[in-house]
Amino acid sequence: MKIGLSFSRCLRDIYDKKVTLDEVIVIIARTDFNPTKDNEWNDVWRAYTQGGLSNAEWMDYLPYEEEFRELTTVMFNRGLIHQPRQFQARPLRMRNYWLDCSVSIDEHTPAQQKAWDNYNLITNLS
Repeated sequence: MKIGLSFSRCLRDIYDKKVTLDEVIVIIARTDFNPTKDNEWNDVWRAYTQGGLSNAEWMDYLPYEEEFRELTTVMFNRGLIHQPRQFQARPLRMRNYWLDCSVSIDEHTPAQQKAWDNYNLITNLS
């Protein structure tokens, strides 16, 4: 299981099949957009492909915008994209952008069980 810390880099890894959607718990993005709204998607896609820190990383992907938008929409609808900027937070760009997580059902403390129960509650709300 993985937690992502960069929408653009995590999205590329999922698109490139380095990570599967089933492995993703959540991606904590530095974005604030809805991929189902054309103007918001266009702004994000332009930012990735025409400027900013991610520009060089995205040059080979320019022809695949529709595939990326479809994947993003699936992730958005599944509740896999958390956008702290919607709540006025400004997360920093991290060098390492995947956190590997492991959850053991057999061995856990009461605090871990409570966290797991809360996680399941939240994921079932979406």
